Amino acid sequence: MQLPHRKRIRHFDIPGHIHELTFSCYGRMPLLSRDDWKRELCIAIDRAIARHNYRLYAFVLMPEHVHLIVHSHIGASTISEFLKAVKRPFSFRIKKQLMDSGSELLEKLTVRQRPGVTTFRFWQEGPGYDRNLTEPSTIISAIEYVHNNPVRRRLVDRAVDWKYSSARWFLQLGDGCEPNLPRLHRLEFDMLQ
Repeated sequence: MQLPHRKRIRHFDIPGHIHELTFSCYGRMPLLSRDDWKRELCIAIDRAIARHNYRLYAFVLMPEHVHLIVHSHIGASTISEFLKAVKRPFSFRIKKQLMDSGSELLEKLTVRQRPGVTTFRFWQEGPGYDRNLTEPSTIISAIEYVHNNPVRRRLVDRAVDWKYSSARWFLQLGDGCEPNLPRLHRLEFDMLQ
C-alpha cells in the first residue's frame, strides 16, 4: 500500500532573512471565524515571538488560514520550532475548550492516523508555506499581499477594515497598537545589510 504524498517544505533559516509564513486550518475549514479563537491565536503568536527571539512585521488572520511576516534574530529558534510554538499551545487550548463544552466540532477535528490511533488537528498537517524575503521591494510586496487578503476575498472593502490584521498599524505608521492583537515591530531595511 502506497502512502499519500505529503508536501514537504524546507525551511531556510538564514540569518537576516525575513520569512513570509502561511499555515492553514485543518481541511481549510473556517475555524478562525470566532473572535475569541483569533484572540487566543494572537496570544500564542506573541508568546512564540518573545520566547523564540523573533520579530513580527505583518500578519493577517483569515477564517481558514494565517499569514505572518517574521524576522529571526541572532540566537533565534528555527522556523519549524517557532511555528510549533505558535500552533501547538493554541491547538491544545482549543481542544480543551471543545472537550469542556462537549462540542461536536471536536469529533470533526479528531482524525485517525492509523488503526487505533487518533489525533486532534486544528491545523492542516505539514509546515505550510515559507518564503525567504531579502529585498525591500519583495518585503513590501509580501506585506501588501498579506494585508489585501481580506479585500481579495471580499470580506471587507479596504484592508484597514479587517480587524485581525496589521494593516491599520501600518496606516498609523506604527503609532499605538490594537488591543488583543500581536505586538508588531517597525521594519527597518538597514537591518538587511
